[in-house]
Amino acid sequence: MPGAEWLELAVRWVHVIAGIAWIGTSFYFIRLNAVLAPAEPPAEGVEGEAWEVHGGGFYRVAKYRVAPGAMPRELHWFKWEAYATWLSGAALLVLVYYLAADAFLLDPAVSDIGPAAGIAIGTGSIVAAWLLYEALCRTALVERPALFAALGLALGTAAAWALAEGLSGRAAYMHVGAAVGTIMAANVFLVIIPAHRDLVAAVESGGRPDAARGRSAARRSLHNNYLTLPVVFVMISNHYPMTYSHPLGWAILGGLAAVGGFVRHYYNQRHAGRNRPWILAAAALALAGIAVLATAGAPGPPEADADEPPVAFADVRDVFAVRCAVCHSARPVHELFDAPPGGIALDTEEEIRARADRIYAVTIESRVMPLGNLTGMTEEERELVGRWARQSK
Repeated sequence: MPGAEWLELAVRWVHVIAGIAWIGTSFYFIRLNAVLAPAEPPAEGVEGEAWEVHGGGFYRVAKYRVAPGAMPRELHWFKWEAYATWLSGAALLVLVYYLAADAFLLDPAVSDIGPAAGIAIGTGSIVAAWLLYEALCRTALVERPALFAALGLALGTAAAWALAEGLSGRAAYMHVGAAVGTIMAANVFLVIIPAHRDLVAAVESGGRPDAARGRSAARRSLHNNYLTLPVVFVMISNHYPMTYSHPLGWAILGGLAAVGGFVRHYYNQRHAGRNRPWILAAAALALAGIAVLATAGAPGPPEADADEPPVAFADVRDVFAVRCAVCHSARPVHELFDAPPGGIALDTEEEIRARADRIYAVTIESRVMPLGNLTGMTEEERELVGRWARQSK
């Protein structure tokens, strides 16, 4: 419905704007901490300062070791970016996946659960991920960042595999992203902002701030920083079905999340004066390796068997017209689309033959199309299309 599409557009726009603001502040403050230098001349209570130039002017930013002697007249907080990102993301999850569960949340080829069960699995996984993360943060493991990160990556990858056993590949990815986003927002709401409030209250009352809470807030802020690029990939992954629809989509997600984490690590190290380009090179090689491994096993339809009954295009014409061109047409008749998804129209024989390999990949190998099998493609029709595609090589 047009109204629903405009609502989704508005919410998605808010989500992107708020996400940019949140990630931008994360990048900025992690870098600022890394480049602080001793104040010149030394100032009482100041841990370090940074001189910056931007927008036609110079800035001098100082960080206090604990807090200033008195509170300034106006103090700027950084929290609404996180809250707006999470709230708009949760709204999108409901609008796109829960209200259209048959289209995007569920895949009959994966499981035969209903919308209620799918929603329960999705929301339950988000809550469980946050509870597990909180539990791990209360163990000694949190003091060993590399091991903590490796365990988190392993658990996230395992969650992607488990979710893909009940939900569509696309929904599995999005719920991993939603779980990560929830962890990040909860870090702000439950740890970072309360620590800041405690710090402000201590300064105003002349008391001593709780150093442990400050360290915990700094640690959670760094966790959020490393999670930014993996969660951004999940946000855009729905445009790339070769990732989530792959039989090893869960492993691809884990690999790409690791790549994002290493890219973030390179820049954090560089800001701290430790330029290690091999980290960036290793991340690029890993990305290329994932792409090669993901495509090596699926070069296109296999050779047709010699004893397969021949399939003429006329035999599959109606299948494409009824099951595919409803959406993939210059003038889609499906209410969800005003234009062919991805700009791919399957109206003519030439358009269809030009994409025979891709049709085989998405209807036979990954079975991601028709989307949610909204048009009801039967197994007999899939088998017919598969034989036609193999014989079209």
